Formats: sequence, C-alpha cells, structure tokens
Amino acid sequence: MSETVEPIKTLPLVFDEPRGRKKPPRHLADLDDAGRKALLEEMGLPGFRAKQLSTHYFGRLVDDPAEMTDLPAGQRDELVAALLPDLMTPLRTLEADKGTTRKTLWKLFDGALVESVLMRYPERATVCVSSQAGCGMACPFCATGMGGLQRNMSTAEIVEQVVAGARSMARGEVPGGPGRVSNVVFMGMGEPLANYKAVIGAVRRLVDPSPSGLGMSARGITVSTVGLVPRMNQLTEEGIPVTLALSLHAPDDELRNELVPINTRFSVAETVEAAWNYARVTKRRVSIEYAMMRGINDQAHRADLLGDVLNSYGPQDSTRWGWVHVNLIPLNPIEGSKWTASDPADEREFVRRLEAKGIPTTVRDTRGREIDGACGQLAAKE
Repeated sequence: MSETVEPIKTLPLVFDEPRGRKKPPRHLADLDDAGRKALLEEMGLPGFRAKQLSTHYFGRLVDDPAEMTDLPAGQRDELVAALLPDLMTPLRTLEADKGTTRKTLWKLFDGALVESVLMRYPERATVCVSSQAGCGMACPFCATGMGGLQRNMSTAEIVEQVVAGARSMARGEVPGGPGRVSNVVFMGMGEPLANYKAVIGAVRRLVDPSPSGLGMSARGITVSTVGLVPRMNQLTEEGIPVTLALSLHAPDDELRNELVPINTRFSVAETVEAAWNYARVTKRRVSIEYAMMRGINDQAHRADLLGDVLNSYGPQDSTRWGWVHVNLIPLNPIEGSKWTASDPADEREFVRRLEAKGIPTTVRDTRGREIDGACGQLAAKE
C-alpha cells in the first residue's frame, strides 16, 4: 500500500476560545474553600454554610436541594443559587457493554454540546471527561477536531461530569451494584492543556480531600495532550502526580505534521523530550497514545522508529527505569471518513516490534463503539 499521505485539508490551529462568549455561572467547584466562604459572605450569607454545601455536593453527591435539610429553609434556595447553580443538562445517555458503558451528551448553559463516558470495569470505574466544547487542534481523523473550537469549559463544568458519574455509581444505576469512581481521564472533547487553568482547577477539585473535593488519588487521573510543549513543562512543575498521556500517532515529523498539526509548532523530538522530562521529574510513567490507522501510520518500519525514538531517552542498561508505555488505539471510524482501523495482523506486528525493543505495549479495549464511543461523534450528529 502507498506510503504517501495525500495532502489533507485541515482547519487552522486555534489556541484561544472565541471572544465575547458569556461565562458559565460560578459554582463552588470553581473555588477553593476560602473562595466559597468569601463568596457567601460577599452576598451577605453565612460563610460557614459553604462547607455544608460542599459536603452535600462532593461528600453526599446530593443534587436535590430538598435533601439538604441542615440548611435553613428560608435561606436554602439562596445558598443553592449562589454556589450550586445548574451547569449542564443531560440530553441523551446511550448504553453499551450491558450497561457498564454509559455515554452522556450534555447541553451547557449556552447551548454548547459536550460528551462524557462512564466505564465500569470489574476492578475500577473510569469517567472520560471533556475539557472544551469542540477542539482547536484540527486533527483530521478526529470527530471533535473537525468541528473546531466553540469555547473552553469552566473548572466546574469539567468537575460536574465526574460528579454525575459518581452519583450514578453511588446510586447503583450502573450494573454491578453501588460503587465509586476511581479514575478520571481527560480524553473527551477538547485539548486539555489548551484550557490549562480550568483543567488544573478541576484536577485540584478531584484530589482535594472531601468535602473540599472528591478526594481522589492523583494517580487515578490521566491528562491527555497532543503536545503543547510549554504547557507540558508547566504541568511538570505543578506538583500533582497525574499520569500524562501524549497523543503521538506518528514517530516522524513528516507524517505527524499531517495527522497532528500542532507538530508544525513543536516537533516529535521536542514533544517526546517534554514527555520524558515529565516522567523524570514526577516519577510517573508516561503513556504514548497511538491511534492505529490502516495504511497511514501502522507500517512495521514506523513501529521500529517509534521504539527507537522512545528508547533514545533515559538510561539504557538492563535495570533502566521504564519511563514510557505505548497504548495502541484501534481507530473508531467516523462515518464517511477515509480513516479506518488497522488490519489486526498489522496491529499484532506493531506490538511485536515495539515489545522487541523493550517498550511495554498494550492495545486499548475499545468500549462503546456501537454508541459512537469516539468523543465528538454524538455531538457531531446533533
């Protein structure tokens, strides 16, 4: 099959959201404890009520004000309006895998559409969250990227996706009985590091101990990026040991420039070096995400090149610390698109060649394909 990739028409890269969009209502998840208390006091309400509201939201996962019986009836509506405004409305929830995969299409306050996915496994439950409505990174094989960037999401809008999943688990709405959300992956719509401040705010809310936040382990949180190198470097210094996932998709600049347009700003070498530096500083193994596309990036020589690129960092003796792991993703095809998943034999050969170079490699479990599991596919159909 031809090695060449025809020139691809892509949207321009967009780093900043359109100007003039109204901001979402402020919510307690946007603020730390001191900020919540100060906001109530500015409104002439008792500051100590902020902790009670936080306990209902993060601790008890309550969404009905009538259940907040420790709040005085005369002030309850005002307190809830101040710190717990409605942020998003579920339009549709689709289920797959006998109900253990649930994909929700959300409508935000301004009509923007985003998606989240709750996936329950025997040993964990993961919520995949969106961080932007749309995406400005313009990757041509991605349903979200084809739609462009509408706006950044607020910290609270990101957190609310996780809290909604946590409620579903706590209430036993997912087969397997009541449980809790253990993992969050920032792999939904948007480029998380292009909305850095809100995403880091959301990560802090997720790891803040209850009732300030959800009390999750940072090790259960994965932040994905296509390779915004300055923001990767900033994340390295943030002091929160989340897992970094780099969506690489090609080991050479010529192809990656086509597949991941940000590569025209930051080369494969610069991007992988930033990922290596993240692993070196945080001691957290980086995940390299690689969507397998038939005849595009799944050739055996590219597997060899990917192994060589990753092995060029870090000590190379037999006891070397394994700083990286490759996660191959069978492509979720978009209707009418030329991008299709790799042949299983090519996928197996790709794995074999990476493992021969000592690179731990797995193939992602493709859940939710029958419910348009790839992010952006539901929103694109609305």
